[in-house]
Amino acid sequence: MAEFRFEGVSKRFGTTAAVSDLSLAAADGEFIVLLGPTGAGKTTTLRLLAGLEKSDAGRVFIGGRDVTAEPPAARDVTFVFQQYSLYPHLTVAENLAFPLRSPARRWPRAQIEAKVQEIARLLHIEDKLGSRATHLSGGQMQRVALGRALVRQPAVTLMDEPLSSLDARLRAELRIELKRIQVELGASVLYVTHDQIEAMTLATRIGVLEEGRLVQVGTPREIYEDPVSTYVATRLGSPAINLLPRAVLPRLAAPGDTATIGARTEHVRVRRVTNGTAVNALGRVRWIEHLGDQNHLHLALGENGEHDFVTLTDPGAGLSVNDAVDVDFLRPLYFDRAGQRIGNA
Repeated sequence: MAEFRFEGVSKRFGTTAAVSDLSLAAADGEFIVLLGPTGAGKTTTLRLLAGLEKSDAGRVFIGGRDVTAEPPAARDVTFVFQQYSLYPHLTVAENLAFPLRSPARRWPRAQIEAKVQEIARLLHIEDKLGSRATHLSGGQMQRVALGRALVRQPAVTLMDEPLSSLDARLRAELRIELKRIQVELGASVLYVTHDQIEAMTLATRIGVLEEGRLVQVGTPREIYEDPVSTYVATRLGSPAINLLPRAVLPRLAAPGDTATIGARTEHVRVRRVTNGTAVNALGRVRWIEHLGDQNHLHLALGENGEHDFVTLTDPGAGLSVNDAVDVDFLRPLYFDRAGQRIGNA
């Protein structure tokens, strides 16, 4: 396991800037997640660290060593892909052992067997070692793929949306297992995804990418609570953060250059209006989604009810469709016309 970093790394494909002036440093044993939509530069960043792409500018370091000009085989990294990429004719044990039998890093047989057993126990697949890969479930195959990447304890493990092809239940299960395994092994991981739940639950720190640029790096809580822009704010949160034009909330004190006001669901309080007046923002209940222990409350805000607003409420709140409500904003976020965060009032 080792630290890694990018220093001013850029990569273009023709006229498209896939990665622009990327600088990011990760400590030994960190789980770094790059978050962003398709086309943000996530996979290109992985490939630049692996040496599968050559940067146009900047330098790449692994374990304190400048590897910018080194081929992939010399960088001591492994890849886990969305697809399982297993050898179907080999057993689970043979798939796990395969990296340890490489001519470049051949291990003694006894050490290979011991390491395979150790990784199988970590992955909870010790009873599947004799099974062929084609006889496994999707979740078991992805466990084997993870194990094959981790078995030789590389300097850095690179993961390209490895859970996205699994169903929701298996994704939730493997998120927990993957984090547990990473912590137990002390592995250094660079993981890319567009899934906010994976980013929040797995990451030591999250890097948010926008069109090839790293726009914010921080812990999951820092990214969620203190976003630098509306773009970052919309990457995390369910329901998503509500973004309203300043004119919709004229009674709310805000910095003079505020163009947009953001409100997360836990930072608002909704009350039924009984006397026809509202202290903060008058709205109306448009729809209620019943989710068991919580309800998604859909409101219509604005003079003509033209702005949607979604929050969570207790099923016992006593609200009904078409009720007039007053909305208190407890910890609003303020953004300028360019979508950049400005200080709270």
